[in-house]
Amino acid sequence: MTRTLRNLILPLVALLVAGTAAAQQTSLNTYTRIQVKGLTGGDVYLANYYGNKLYYADTAQVSPAGQIEFKGRPFNEQGKYAVVIPGKPYFDIIIGNEDIEIVTDTTDLVRNLEVTKGWNNKAFYDYVRFINDMRGLRAPHDSVLADSTAVEKDLKKARKALVDLNDQVVERQKSIIASNPDKLFAKYIRMMLDVEVPEDLGKDLDEEERNTARYEWYKAHYWDNVDLDDNRMVRDQAFHSALERYVSKVLPQIPDSMGVEATRLIDRVEGKEDLFKYIVHHFTYYTETSKLMCMDKAFVYMVDNYYAQGKCGWMDPEKLATIIEAANDKRQVLCDAPFPDIRLMSPEGEWISVRETDTKYTVVVVWESTCGHCKKEMPKLAEFYAKHKDIASVYAIGNDYEREPWVKFMEEKELPDWIDVSDDPSISNDNPEAVRQALQCCTNLESLNFRRTLDINSTPKIWLLDEDHVIIAKQLNAEQLEDLVETFEGIGEDVGDGEIPDEAAPEAPKQNERKRTKGATNG
Repeated sequence: MTRTLRNLILPLVALLVAGTAAAQQTSLNTYTRIQVKGLTGGDVYLANYYGNKLYYADTAQVSPAGQIEFKGRPFNEQGKYAVVIPGKPYFDIIIGNEDIEIVTDTTDLVRNLEVTKGWNNKAFYDYVRFINDMRGLRAPHDSVLADSTAVEKDLKKARKALVDLNDQVVERQKSIIASNPDKLFAKYIRMMLDVEVPEDLGKDLDEEERNTARYEWYKAHYWDNVDLDDNRMVRDQAFHSALERYVSKVLPQIPDSMGVEATRLIDRVEGKEDLFKYIVHHFTYYTETSKLMCMDKAFVYMVDNYYAQGKCGWMDPEKLATIIEAANDKRQVLCDAPFPDIRLMSPEGEWISVRETDTKYTVVVVWESTCGHCKKEMPKLAEFYAKHKDIASVYAIGNDYEREPWVKFMEEKELPDWIDVSDDPSISNDNPEAVRQALQCCTNLESLNFRRTLDINSTPKIWLLDEDHVIIAKQLNAEQLEDLVETFEGIGEDVGDGEIPDEAAPEAPKQNERKRTKGATNG
């Protein structure tokens, strides 16, 4: 398979230093020899896959006769690699416990590639060509299915043809696995196959119970086709695809469940350094950058259980400190935890605590007068309050660093008579005596530093608290807030009889449905 040099995830020049240590490690007594007709000199690079990315691994000089040789790799460094010839598309090879000999030429590196030694690569390129043939055969049937004028007879024929072609692909995959199950390429092929849920599983249950049973079986057996005892699995794109789908599609998108399932999988690869690193990083990155409500709770779990415990030795100390700090910034406003005892000053100079509200719900909003999004959200929040002030209080924290624009905005927009508070600019590090007096009589450090306490990096920020001031929802806008409260209260449309929504208990995907994602965790 070819890709142009510019599509490498990281420029090879920038990776030369990073890859030096790996290239200097002791190699196996095997080799990769490539004869490239039409190439008479220069450097050729070897880049290893790590999930779906490529990283520099080695350099070889081309002989005047177009010969290239790379030494073998230690077992844990074996896997899929890319041979990169500057100015040409690059092509993949599989480095395992065997010598490799390949002949090709510069007119078409892949089409003219012949593997003369090495089972993994011969099987790999035979399979690549088989798949390309299958794509050619299915193209006319895809065209029929995409044709809005096609009659049902032709559509039915096209669908059957695609099923038949798919069956041929599956049969070819299973044949490769059966013939050499312990070979690296066979393991990579197997990793692409979805597990098959037994047809009779849950047949005596009602539909909902059967779907749940099948889903639980599927989740428990999801990794059956992946050799998690073999560290080399991480050096193929299929591993990234499998992990990405498992985390984002198969697992329940519930923070507590995410942490439990992460630990369950990570425990299975204990001692497999690269698999451990890849899985820990992926779960951490996913939970840190997720837009799903409350998922930062799972991010804090990952940091507390792995990074803060000294289990992530690959992390640069500075980046490790950054990710731990990011978790600490979030931990005070996690779902299911009491909202911090914020005590700030009203426009009239009265110190008011968020915990003084005594309604069934308390809405906390942090906003500022110069924020364009806030100017749209605050009137909508006012409408929410007008409808639900019998059950909900609003504790509105002004994020302006000066009081005048904050007060002026409230007066001009005629915001409701809810609880408006902000910090007093005179109470700052420039006036330690004012800070001391405020702490003695009226507030606390968490309140004076509310931007840090509440992890304010943008506005508006909205939380929904219950009657005990425990966080039950966050990252809301005014419309979502209203929908949520009305759902809790059974207001508006019929909310049903408590059935579990499909998203909470997905069915196990069908066989062969598997198709294999900025934050403090980057780098």
